[in-house]
Amino acid sequence: MTNRITISAGDVRVGDHIYNGPDASNHPTHAWETVTQVKAEDGLILLITGNLDVPHGEFWFEPEESVVVIRYPPAEPQPVAAKAHGKHGHGHGH
Repeated sequence: MTNRITISAGDVRVGDHIYNGPDASNHPTHAWETVTQVKAEDGLILLITGNLDVPHGEFWFEPEESVVVIRYPPAEPQPVAAKAHGKHGHGHGH
């Protein structure tokens, strides 16, 4: 099962992976980069991959433009132990 989805550029989130390779039909895995920043500038969406301190990728899109990303589902939250209500410090109704 793939997590590749097509969404509008305005819906891209930090942590999504965007394709940055020469041949979009191949989709080699090494060409997918993690989006580290999403900015709205001059009515466009700027997606930045990588760290700003080193060479990084910048992708400019119209907000409604379709973008293919890979989005991994969030980690499952750890179940919280159910708290017993009204059972502590109330005696037994004497």
